[in-house]
Amino acid sequence: MHDEKTVQRFIELRSQGWTYARLMTELNVSKPTLIGWSRKHQFQIQNLRAIEMEALADKWLNSVAGRINALGEQLRQVEAEIAGRDVKDLSTAQLYLLARGLRRQIEQAAGSVRFTSPVAEIPGNEYHDQVQDWQG
Repeated sequence: MHDEKTVQRFIELRSQGWTYARLMTELNVSKPTLIGWSRKHQFQIQNLRAIEMEALADKWLNSVAGRINALGEQLRQVEAEIAGRDVKDLSTAQLYLLARGLRRQIEQAAGSVRFTSPVAEIPGNEYHDQVQDWQG
């Protein structure tokens, strides 16, 4: 008979994906016994496997967030450097490009601003059931 420590070790290793052949060598237990344990403890093995997969996914998702934070920090440094530079160093063509880009960014930012009013506040002569957006 095998002790509880060996069974627990089996559950841990099996949840990590160990094969029966590898488990037989590691634990010095017959394959039929391992199969019996696998059936008996299948839910515990599956739960441990799910916990390990969740931890692995969390590790990688956190590393993506870390990379995004590092890129954001680099962007902040670049923008700080740009802010400290004098536009006098730019050529006329570069100034026109910069002005055009800034105008586009302002238009995009302002274009996303929307004002809304409750229907009760829309003047009767300007309200139409078919119109979804009211501009006044």
